[in-house]
Amino acid sequence: MKFYFLLLTLTLAGCTSTPTHPQDPLEPLNRRVFHFNEATDKAILKPVAQGYDFVMPAFGKLLVNNFFSNLEDVVITVNDLLQLKFAQAASDGSRVLFNSTFGVFGLFNVTDRLEKHNEDFGQTLGFWGVPNGPYLVLPILGPSAVRDGVGLYADIQTNPGTHIEHIPTRNQVYVLDKINLRAKLLAQEKVLDTAAIDRYSFIRDSYLQRRLSHVYDGNPPRVKFDEDDL
Repeated sequence: MKFYFLLLTLTLAGCTSTPTHPQDPLEPLNRRVFHFNEATDKAILKPVAQGYDFVMPAFGKLLVNNFFSNLEDVVITVNDLLQLKFAQAASDGSRVLFNSTFGVFGLFNVTDRLEKHNEDFGQTLGFWGVPNGPYLVLPILGPSAVRDGVGLYADIQTNPGTHIEHIPTRNQVYVLDKINLRAKLLAQEKVLDTAAIDRYSFIRDSYLQRRLSHVYDGNPPRVKFDEDDL
């Protein structure tokens, strides 16, 4: 975790250029990190994800998705409680309980009738009025912001997979999670390549809009424009 915060500190320290976007004052540095991530993805992450997607049968992918979704539900339930969403916490907590037991450690989703929600500590901080802060592109981790970067650390500590005592097993779980996540993005990437004129700006704007929607549960406040903007 010390390495993660070092990356975050170095990124913040790189703000030396004139801002070109109100929420992206670190754009020159962010673009350099973005290009580094793109090169790493092209050389390593994407080929591995494509290989996984090719060799893993559909049923195997489903089991893997269910397992990590169940771990994620633990994080979601904690943040439900921190946001005082008690009815939602009861639902998400039930998903964890039944999928972890009757679903064999989450491999089978026996609670598909219960809605799966999306809550994390970055959203919790936003719920309590903490501003988003500058947009950040973190090495390897990708799009984020100051608030979400802090929230990510809390979510990692809440995730049960982080506390697996056997280090090789913990590392294997972490790597499989990231490969599975990258494989799920392969189809979306085709749409991104077709639609995006400036890939960096497209990803940044999509991320900021999505996070705003998450914090306000799909009902963000309307943006007020000045006459000059109109």
